[in-house]
Amino acid sequence: MSINHVRPWRNIYRRTSRQIQVGPVPVGGDAPITVQTMTNTDTTDVRATVDQVLACAEAGADIVRISTPDEASTTALKEIVRESPVPIVADIHFHYKRAIEAAEAGAACLRINPGNIGDEARVREVIKAAKDHGCAIRIGVNAGSLEKDLLEKYGEPCPEAMVESGLDHIKILEDNDFLNFKISCKASDVFLAAAAYQSLAEATDAPLHLGITEAGGLVSGTIKSAIGLGNLLWMGIGDTIRVSLSADPVEEVKVGYEILKSLGLRHRGVNIISCPSCARQGFDVIKTVEILEKRLEHIKTPMSLSIIGCVVNGPGEALMTDVGFTGGGAGSGMVYLAGKQSHKLSNDEMIDHIVEQVEAKAAALDAETAAADQAAE
Repeated sequence: MSINHVRPWRNIYRRTSRQIQVGPVPVGGDAPITVQTMTNTDTTDVRATVDQVLACAEAGADIVRISTPDEASTTALKEIVRESPVPIVADIHFHYKRAIEAAEAGAACLRINPGNIGDEARVREVIKAAKDHGCAIRIGVNAGSLEKDLLEKYGEPCPEAMVESGLDHIKILEDNDFLNFKISCKASDVFLAAAAYQSLAEATDAPLHLGITEAGGLVSGTIKSAIGLGNLLWMGIGDTIRVSLSADPVEEVKVGYEILKSLGLRHRGVNIISCPSCARQGFDVIKTVEILEKRLEHIKTPMSLSIIGCVVNGPGEALMTDVGFTGGGAGSGMVYLAGKQSHKLSNDEMIDHIVEQVEAKAAALDAETAAADQAAE
């Protein structure tokens, strides 16, 4: 019996959207919410871009977007796509011919901005290229680059203008019998973005790509994204997400997963539950957690680890985690396995021992999964 069945207040009922394909990755419908990021290398530097794509994929990125501002970039894209383990989205602005070239280069999706891609005739040419080469399309509405007529109509970027922009472009795609598309309506203002996405969710069944654009640096951008995306996801809105940070794209992937993990919408790697520490701590909690986060990055198997400094909350938290350590006295603490007290351990041995226990548990879970999959075949 799942925890959500036992505790209905944990349930999130996702909005019903139709499912599309971004290469081999399904987006929308009952597919898992995918995590995206975007490279920040010079696209014409193929080696640097591929290396960044590989690092993002290793961190868990399901889809990676790459800017293609010129013909040299779309030429490089062909080699990048060939070496990428995940679908590549070509980011297109201003020059519709770049979209056609990107489709020819093997992009799995073309991101076009209604505010700057050009007139309907140009959009039709992009649609034809997408059909010819099996690409998806993302309509990427952005509050900072809305069409001039909509800005004149509404006076400023607002939810109504953003939704109207998106629906106008949806109509063009649908009128040309193209349905393999998703849509976003991003803004740097959390309130504006959230309001636009809520209205858009009611107006279309297309999959929604969520993002708070230009969110800021690692700390401020993470907070802004967690608030904006977290609230939308909690309401069941969103089929794929990108956290926009002025930071390493790998950090965007990590934050994206943490947002999804906190809502129980996606599980990957070790979820560390730890206390902020205080004078009661029996060991250096902050340093221990920092080291464990690094040493356990290679674990992909979903599992939980509690690291609590004292016995006030430690035993209770350990009851709900796969592996736990609670600080005690005299330089030692208690190890918990599967929620039960297992054995005492000195603080000096703690980190290496916890890593061993987590790795062993992950291996056991992976073996169980493999056996179940084999039995199902």
